[in-house]
Amino acid sequence: MSKHTHKDEEELKNKAEENAQEDLQNEGNEAFAPEESLEQDREEEGNKLEAALAEQKDKYIRLMAEFENYKRRKASEIQDINKTAGREVIVALLDVLDDVDRAEIQVGKTDNIDQIKEGIELVFNKFRKTLFSKGLKEMESIHTEFDPEKHEAITQIPSPSEDLQGKVLDQVKKGYYLNDKLIRHAQVVVGQ
Repeated sequence: MSKHTHKDEEELKNKAEENAQEDLQNEGNEAFAPEESLEQDREEEGNKLEAALAEQKDKYIRLMAEFENYKRRKASEIQDINKTAGREVIVALLDVLDDVDRAEIQVGKTDNIDQIKEGIELVFNKFRKTLFSKGLKEMESIHTEFDPEKHEAITQIPSPSEDLQGKVLDQVKKGYYLNDKLIRHAQVVVGQ
C-alpha cells in the first residue's frame, strides 16, 4: 500500500504541478488581456469624448451664428424705427401745413385784419391740438417751486412777496413733456 500511496502521491504532485503551470499560464494570459481591454476602453472613451466635444463645438458655433444674425436683425429693425420714428407726427402736421399754405394765400388776398387774425388763430390752435394729441404736454411752471430737474434758471430777481421766494415768477421758454417724459426744461426767472 505504501507503493500505491507513494505512486499516488507522485501522480497527485505531478497533477498539481501541471495544474499550477496551467493556472500560471492562464493568469499570464488574463494579465495581458485586461491591459489590452483597458487600452481599448480608453481609446473608445477618448473617441466618445472627441465626438461629444465636436458635437458641442458645432452647437456652440451654430448658437453664435444665430446670435449674430439676431443682433444684425435687431440693428436693422432699430435703424428702420429711427428712420420713421417721427413719421406719425409729420403726417399729422401735414394738415396744419396745408392750413398754413391756405392762410398765406388769404393774407395776400384780403386786407381785413380780423379775418387774418382769426385764420392764424385757427391754424395755431390746430397745430397745438395736433401736437397735444401726439402726447405733448406743457409744463406748468409759474408760481411753482423752482425745481432744477424741470427748470433752468435764467436769472433771479427780488420776489414781490415772501411767499414767492424760491418760486418761478416768469417763464422765458415753456417746458414740455412727451408722454410724461421731460423733453425740454422750462427757462424761468426765479424769485429770491
